[in-house]
Amino acid sequence: MLKLAKNFIVVACVAVIPATAYAQASITGVVKDSSGAVLPGVTVEAASPVLIEKERSAVSDGSGQYRILDLRPGTYTVTFTLTGFSTVKREGLELPADFVSTVNADLKIGTLEETVVVSGESPIVDVQTTTKRRTLDLDLIQGIPTARGYAAVMLLIPSMVTTGGTIPNVQLTPGMIVFGGRGGRQNEGQSQLDGLGTGAAINGGGVSGYGQLENAQEVVMTTAGGLGEVEVGGPVVNMIPKTGGNTFQNHFYSSGMSGWMQSNNYDRITKDFSSVTLISPQQTNYLWDISHSLGGPIKKDRLWFFYSTSWLGSGSSLPGMYFNKNAGDITKWTYVPDFDRPADNSNAPGTVRPTLRLTAQVTSRDKLNMFWDPGAFRFNDPVAIGGITGPAAGAPETGTVSGYTKSPLRQIRWTSSTTNRLLLEAGVGTYQQNWNGRERPGNNRELIPVTEQCTAGCPNNGNIQNLTYRAQNWNTDYMAPNRWNASATYVTGAHSMKVGYVGAFHWIISRPSTNNQNLAYRFNNGIPNQITQDLRPYEADTRVKMNGLYAQDQWTRGKLTLQGAIRYDNAWSYYPEQQIGPTRFLPTALVFPESKGVIGYHDIDPRFGLAYDLFGTGKTALKFNMGRYLEAAVGGNGNYSALLPSGRITTSVSRTWTDANGNFTPDCDLMIGTSQDRRPSGGDFCGAWNDQNFGKNVYTLSYDEQILKGWYNRPSDWIIGASIQHEIIPRVSLDVAYTRRWLQNFTVTDNRATTAADYTPFSVTAPLDSRLPGGGGYVVSGLYNVVNEKATQVDNYRTYAPDYGNISQVYNGVDINVGARLRNGVQLQVGTNTGQRVTDYCDVRAKLPEQNGGFSTGSEVPGFSPTNPYCHYAPGIDTRITAAGTYTIPKLDVQLSGAFLSSPGLVLQANWTVTSAEAAKSLGRPLSNSAPNVVVNLLKPGDMRSDRANQLDFRVGKLLRFGRTRANVAVDLFNALNFDTILVPNQAFIPGGAWLTPTGTQTPVMTARTAKITVQYDF
Repeated sequence: MLKLAKNFIVVACVAVIPATAYAQASITGVVKDSSGAVLPGVTVEAASPVLIEKERSAVSDGSGQYRILDLRPGTYTVTFTLTGFSTVKREGLELPADFVSTVNADLKIGTLEETVVVSGESPIVDVQTTTKRRTLDLDLIQGIPTARGYAAVMLLIPSMVTTGGTIPNVQLTPGMIVFGGRGGRQNEGQSQLDGLGTGAAINGGGVSGYGQLENAQEVVMTTAGGLGEVEVGGPVVNMIPKTGGNTFQNHFYSSGMSGWMQSNNYDRITKDFSSVTLISPQQTNYLWDISHSLGGPIKKDRLWFFYSTSWLGSGSSLPGMYFNKNAGDITKWTYVPDFDRPADNSNAPGTVRPTLRLTAQVTSRDKLNMFWDPGAFRFNDPVAIGGITGPAAGAPETGTVSGYTKSPLRQIRWTSSTTNRLLLEAGVGTYQQNWNGRERPGNNRELIPVTEQCTAGCPNNGNIQNLTYRAQNWNTDYMAPNRWNASATYVTGAHSMKVGYVGAFHWIISRPSTNNQNLAYRFNNGIPNQITQDLRPYEADTRVKMNGLYAQDQWTRGKLTLQGAIRYDNAWSYYPEQQIGPTRFLPTALVFPESKGVIGYHDIDPRFGLAYDLFGTGKTALKFNMGRYLEAAVGGNGNYSALLPSGRITTSVSRTWTDANGNFTPDCDLMIGTSQDRRPSGGDFCGAWNDQNFGKNVYTLSYDEQILKGWYNRPSDWIIGASIQHEIIPRVSLDVAYTRRWLQNFTVTDNRATTAADYTPFSVTAPLDSRLPGGGGYVVSGLYNVVNEKATQVDNYRTYAPDYGNISQVYNGVDINVGARLRNGVQLQVGTNTGQRVTDYCDVRAKLPEQNGGFSTGSEVPGFSPTNPYCHYAPGIDTRITAAGTYTIPKLDVQLSGAFLSSPGLVLQANWTVTSAEAAKSLGRPLSNSAPNVVVNLLKPGDMRSDRANQLDFRVGKLLRFGRTRANVAVDLFNALNFDTILVPNQAFIPGGAWLTPTGTQTPVMTARTAKITVQYDF
């Protein structure tokens, strides 16, 4: 069996990521005699019930130092033995995950039969590791009022932010989230289970189909300072799984609520915006989250299991959204809300998700960990309605179904303690997912979708700006990220040397589909003004591979520990043969042969760290780290997928439209892309395609080969950090850290069919409105509009920004964190992050006014745009505050716990739809290509911000003990103070209209005070 297991792992590794070190903790220290002289040859054993092998050992080297690796989080007994000396035993050592605990010992001359038991507090300061981490253990996770998902606990780290800089909302149910941190790319965060990625093959790997904290022993969040194991500099959420044990343990968890347990916090908002019709608040109608887990031995000390099953269901209203009375009627072109049929999202009777983990001690030195999650089983497949989602909205008839997605996840890891100095490890993980919404049953493909701009208010159309209704678009997408790794670690007392290999293969297929007409309309207050034509359906197939090799060492000499690493990365992608068409606007299909070797990056990146035990007591550490890191090599990022044929030819095109006869049919020859005007015959006016390459085998986007291949051409960043960590009192630590980060290798897109001289500058005067800075009336200049004869000519060329000018993005920030784990039942973590990210691309914009978001800065930063004059983005310093803690009142066995999150408001925009006539006052002519309007943001970044969002969650629970069993019955209050902060303000500016009112996602206002009943039972 051992030979078979080893062969399996070797084959997997040869075939070809964890983004961080595995969840290894270690114990290290120096052994001396009573005179203070160092003692080599001392056997040191670390024993704990969390180890299936019971104990691990090391021998002190010539400098008296020892190091024991590959330890799971738990409570340990450390024993020191040497012939001629008394045995020294340290009991009750609490070891968190990914922590280096320093335990020194003094041996006195005596016999082995003599045992000296040494007491002391467990170290709380890691004086040897420069990587910045925060750890939440099982007691804290189960004790605080929060949803049992990685997205909820991730928000408790102040330096982590959600993509786009959105304000986090109350987490009532486990969910998925895209995240980043410390001024990096907002999609760089990664999620892991036991050090192997569980994330998607897009968005940096942060969106995870697996995230059940009920199965986690600890959660480790790494925020900076990784060595050779890591690819990116962004944050990683790593769930350390439960693994069973030599005794059977059951855990039952149940949490739920009904609609009457949620308050209303819209009263003040309704008063403040009394002149505007507001969307009703979202109401959670019901939810339940039930799970049971069982762990124990199949064979003691040889084979353990841990099994769990979860059942999750929820339902909520969609604010202001109702079913359309005209849905399915091909003769009707308006959305008429049916107020007797409010829309909601419900997945009742919910989903069930089983998981199984096996831990096997194959030999005295070899161990296997195997994990299987078949994914969530759905009892039905309800239509998921988009509701009002940001700048766009979807009526119920645009909803999609999931296709009974199961998203299986499988992992296997092997470790071998070949000697007490050599540790071998290898692992492989696979994850498959059908993603994006499928076509709902009964969809009429003859219907054409309509998007209503509603720029002047449209009470007959639901008063919802940018509402899409009437028909749906859908996808049948698939992804399969696969990751694996192998490493060898050699330790002496003073050194811990490691070499390793990480690899990944990401397979992503996207299959966008639409109606049989291949059309979409845009109306403005019921009047058609634009047509969109497209070439769907087609298939886009991306394959991305990554290989990384690294070597690193950690060397401790006295108070000083030096860490260094060098890492080589090779990332590349290719595309199988693909075809677009035939469709309505592409009668003859375009076939693109298989392309290989299009992208191939090579990088060698250094990382360095220094830790200094300031007083030699293990209680105060000075730390410094620096390193170069890369953008994640996943299929949905950057250039890896951008070279798909479907991404380089024009598959969608828009044109202006005047429906002269009011029949809602464009009476033009849509196969012709030039302007058509057949008014004398009763026909319509159709403007020219905005890209004359539509449907042609012409790449409208070509690439400078330098940004696709070679050494050091991949998007990257440098990080420098310095910190001091100090034990204030036993079991309480303070950590203050400074971070500077700057991004490199920006690219820009130059439309070579135009020059800067082809863009006419113009300005607009902001309307008079008391809500604007100074009451409005100011001039917004620096806007551009291309001349008419060049409006439809596109020949985009992507290359490095320095060819045109400088782009910079720099972050500076300070983190302050306090952690406490006191013996009287108090656990507390409090942290703040204060910093600013500044982006400047003014040099480039002066030469490329046509540029429209062609560089990677994270979606929060406004990209280039002819009508975005704000090329210097410095919105001001942000501060986030988080806290979580628990306390059990002695004798009463009453548990009090809470979590607090304070997030800065959004950088606001006032996006005013400027008519062609208004623009012509400064432009001297109408907008090119007969465009009816253009959107201009009237606010500079930082001119205005939304309100700060503060959230306090609170729990009161009663502990009930019955012999060896224990139950906790609790009431959770989410948003206990019932704050009504607007999370998603309407940023479409209409003079005197609904600007800054709640809009956007299904929760435009912070979820009202909500009570949940939670029951936990251990037996």
